[in-house]
Amino acid sequence: MWLLDVVIAAALVAAVLFAVHHAEVVALRVGEPFGTLVLALAVTVIEAGLIVSMMLSGGAGTSALVRDTVFATVMIVCNGVVGLCLLAGALRHHVLAFRIEGTSQALSVLAALVTLTLVIPSYTTTVPGPLYSPAQLAFAGVASLVLYAVFVFVQTVRHRGYFLAIGAEADEHVPPPSARAAWTSLGVLVVSLGAVIGLAKALSPSIRAVVDAAAAPAAVVGIAIALLVLAPETMAAVRAANRNRMQTSLNLALGSALATIGLTIPAVAALSILLGLPLELGLDAKETVLLALTLLVSTLTLASGSATVLQGAVHLVLFAAFLFLAVVP
Repeated sequence: MWLLDVVIAAALVAAVLFAVHHAEVVALRVGEPFGTLVLALAVTVIEAGLIVSMMLSGGAGTSALVRDTVFATVMIVCNGVVGLCLLAGALRHHVLAFRIEGTSQALSVLAALVTLTLVIPSYTTTVPGPLYSPAQLAFAGVASLVLYAVFVFVQTVRHRGYFLAIGAEADEHVPPPSARAAWTSLGVLVVSLGAVIGLAKALSPSIRAVVDAAAAPAAVVGIAIALLVLAPETMAAVRAANRNRMQTSLNLALGSALATIGLTIPAVAALSILLGLPLELGLDAKETVLLALTLLVSTLTLASGSATVLQGAVHLVLFAAFLFLAVVP
């Protein structure tokens, strides 16, 4: 059994490397911020499909799956990915620059989305527990989709310049690949991301067995799977930060968090309403505090348009606290 797990893990690493490489090829062809949007959307669509399939097969036993996955994704992205990018980039380039016009708008949309979908359900009174009523769930799903659609419009059309590289980043000129090479890479990217999701799902029983053996909370399984699923985006973001392309890293990190909520919540909300499946979205007090602290620190980090190794260390400490408190609640 362990040999099969090793083979699956090796295949997973290979799929991640393929995905990162071909995502960069597509990004070179379409330019920024479209390139980062391609990878974020592709990962999120496949991840949402995985969640929906697990809900259909698991029924009521997966009522908290969406909440755990979305919360883990937000914490991993805002603290783990952003912190790692800031630390890696600042160690090499000392001070990292990015556009506050774009990052502040992305963060404001993220704050609204996570509060609407993960915090407010614990305080509504129409139905008991951390649940939305069907009408409330429909409103949250539509609002999430609308906010994300407006953000994508602003990012790619109306105010695209807010999300473009600045300084040394903008001076880089890499010849774009041919249209044929870009289409080929897009196909390989989709296949690679599908392989990442499938292999992560195949490894989940082994991960669950380890978690059960360690007597850790069930939410740890969701965190482990989310880490595997986000691996391609994390590697692409860190590679961009190492090349002093922090704006690209932030576009990818914040964009993936927004896409996770903006696309996953409407999909599972519709499924829950149509099939009558319970959907626990509200966070408990500990998780709400961690989320609030993450949004506060992220606001302070992105408010000046530049960052050093200190901000990276702060985010990584918060990420470590999230992981530790998930195992030792």
